[in-house]
Amino acid sequence: MIRALIFIPVLFIFISLFNVTTASSKKAYIPLNQWTSQRVVSQALGDVLSNHGVQVEYINISVDEQWGALQRGKIHFQLEVWQPSMAQAFSQLTAKQAIVDMGLHDAKVTEDWWYPKYVEELCPELPHWRALITCKSLFVEKDSKGKGVYYAGPWDYNDADVIRALKLDFTINRSSGEMVLWKKLSKAIKQKKPIIILNWSPNWTDKHLSGRFIQFPAYAPECETKPEWGINKHLTRDCANPKDGWLKKAAWPGLKAYNPCVFQFVKTVNLSNEMIADAASFVITQNNTEHQAASLWMKKYQSQIVQWLSKTCLRG
Repeated sequence: MIRALIFIPVLFIFISLFNVTTASSKKAYIPLNQWTSQRVVSQALGDVLSNHGVQVEYINISVDEQWGALQRGKIHFQLEVWQPSMAQAFSQLTAKQAIVDMGLHDAKVTEDWWYPKYVEELCPELPHWRALITCKSLFVEKDSKGKGVYYAGPWDYNDADVIRALKLDFTINRSSGEMVLWKKLSKAIKQKKPIIILNWSPNWTDKHLSGRFIQFPAYAPECETKPEWGINKHLTRDCANPKDGWLKKAAWPGLKAYNPCVFQFVKTVNLSNEMIADAASFVITQNNTEHQAASLWMKKYQSQIVQWLSKTCLRG
């Protein structure tokens, strides 16, 4: 009888340890998107998971493709869900419980048209959006047929709708990825040439370049659905993207059951503006590889990572 009483708690401890071990050793599939901060932070925290017994596999995937992958468990979580570009898909899928809202970060985000500060010397009306009409000639390129050029990335912000609604004589030059944008920006800065480009904050430019976002009419939800709401009474999207928007995390609905320790970790991760700007800066301005940048990021934010881990069942 005494042996049986001793055996029961020992068995309970063994089962608990077994559950933690097997849960933490299950492979985590982590998406890598098309912008640097997301890739660096994802790899840094993937390394943290690896150091705590979790097998990790990275999946290169676009923002559009990630939503279906999250629903099916082909990827397990997304650490950077940006309100300006992803709110619609995120909100629809969480409402249907097709993905899980894993909470807010402290970081506040902006994604919109941006220019280097020196452009104001040539167009003092900036940053007001009407300067894009009065100073359009500054942004005309040889092959743009008299239109101003806005350099955008591969993501859809409904910029064509903004151009139509605000009657801007601009065309969109869409690049395949952010590095193309930064090369165009670098070349323009060296020549002190006017340029309007997609940018976002937090980003490396927050720390290393002086510039401003175009001040379009302030965003409101009605701007997206009610033509009569804004300046243009016939068209929607006559406004900016959300300013100081939210940054969230998302997960596959099966993650909590599949790997509760990873689920807990993602839930506790909380990124600041500085954390995200550093992740991009370590690559863009310091010429590190993404892997090197991830190591630098882990080192700088070690104390925060330790705090996040302390709230989970992950064991080192």
